[in-house]
Amino acid sequence: MKEITFYQRFEKHILEKKKTITIRRECDLKEGDIVRVSRYEDNVFFCNIKILSVSPIHFNQLNETHAIQENMALDQLKNVISEIYPGVLDLFILEFILVDCIDK
Repeated sequence: MKEITFYQRFEKHILEKKKTITIRRECDLKEGDIVRVSRYEDNVFFCNIKILSVSPIHFNQLNETHAIQENMALDQLKNVISEIYPGVLDLFILEFILVDCIDK
């Protein structure tokens, strides 16, 4: 099974289905992949997701819809992306759904 990590601060949003996309610099995932999700900080597994779509996007094309799907304001989204991927403008949007999670 393929794997992906998220910063711990996003775990709750994913489990509550408020975060439905992730924006990445690189992508080896494709539509239909079931992906094991762990926290970046400690590699602790917390759920599996299913990739619904993978689309290239330029940083300047990020909009309010993407921000809502990320469960944050647009300015906040752009700041987070700039912190994680400084200077990177060509990105990928991975849309996903929660498949299952561990009981907390």
